[in-house]
Amino acid sequence: MVADAIEGETGSRSSYAGHKSRAATFEAVALPHLNDLFRTACKLLDDFARAEDVVQETYLQAWKSFDRFELGTNCRAWLFRILFNNIHHYRRNWFKFPFVALKESELEEHFANTPPVPEELSDEDVLSALENLPHDNRAVILLADVQEFSYKEIAEILKVPMGTVMSRLSRGREMLRALLTHVAESYGISSSRLKVGRSS
Repeated sequence: MVADAIEGETGSRSSYAGHKSRAATFEAVALPHLNDLFRTACKLLDDFARAEDVVQETYLQAWKSFDRFELGTNCRAWLFRILFNNIHHYRRNWFKFPFVALKESELEEHFANTPPVPEELSDEDVLSALENLPHDNRAVILLADVQEFSYKEIAEILKVPMGTVMSRLSRGREMLRALLTHVAESYGISSSRLKVGRSS
């Protein structure tokens, strides 16, 4: 998918051969992060085809600007910055309604003062519940708790202050905990303390 698109961008095979060293370096430092970017895009867009399009565009843009990338710096964070820029751009074209399943105010109204979530819930339960969070909170949780970026890296990726990252993460974890409490109850699991996300 990505390799074919990059080859198309560079022209003929002979032209591509002229970029062999650059392409080899790009493949070594950028392509290992493909799966992480794709999984994140799928969770944010809820659409396999659109996620594939956005990730492909991310790698095309990364390839075009790779001569400006400083080797030895955080390539993964650089790729995620490009990914989130593309998601922001394409969402404006794809969706004519707010990209949230439930508004934060609705979650607060329905799930205020809910008990802690049991630790026995699976990762899949958590990821499924993520789909009901507002987009901004979902994005920060994916970056912090799934991709394990630091607050500073998340702030740079999303281009927001670090305090905003911490606030969105804290609120997102609260909403996630409320949602997962109801999942746990449907399984008949007795309530006990669940820590949503890493301790940072």
